[in-house]
Amino acid sequence: MTRLITRMSFLIPVLLSASFLLAQTEFSAEVYNNQKNDNPQAKIYFGKDKIRFEASKKDPRGGGALIMNLATQTSTVIMDQQRMYMELPAQMASQRNAYHFFRTGDADNACADWMAQSWNKGGTCHKVGIETVNGRSCVRYDGTNARGETGSVWLDPKLRFPVKWLGKNGESGELRNIQEGSQPSSLFDIPADYKKFDMANMGAMMQQQNQ
Repeated sequence: MTRLITRMSFLIPVLLSASFLLAQTEFSAEVYNNQKNDNPQAKIYFGKDKIRFEASKKDPRGGGALIMNLATQTSTVIMDQQRMYMELPAQMASQRNAYHFFRTGDADNACADWMAQSWNKGGTCHKVGIETVNGRSCVRYDGTNARGETGSVWLDPKLRFPVKWLGKNGESGELRNIQEGSQPSSLFDIPADYKKFDMANMGAMMQQQNQ
């Protein structure tokens, strides 16, 4: 479970950046971390108000998925090996704050929502214009947060979702192989036979994973 969260942590900012984005179009896509290699790091599924993402590299000790409910601002880790699930507190996700990514309800006018976020107070936002990312027309924004950290994001007006992002230290990623279409509701459900994970067992599970 901890391996899954660590492996997916680079995606948390872009997912948080979408927390006000209830997508007009459901879709799936492969997520690439441009600092790693040319293989997808994860698969993402975007439903009406939920996101599921899975690491592409299947680790029997850390496999599973992360499901985010954008309407309730809650996250659930699915642990397939243990046949368990764990609900993450909202504050745990927010601590991985989306320091230079955008949250918006309007991809063509994102700066107002960007500047309204607490970690962007005193920062800047600039709409650069239309650019093409992997064949899709996107709106690029450049901005800085309250700490002066700079970043850029490319928002797809149809998906109302970031399809490319660039952060501090050159950290960047993008979505590729986007497939529009309804996503099965079962992707966002907790399997009926999975049990809720007891946080008191965290230490024992970490020892097991490190063996």
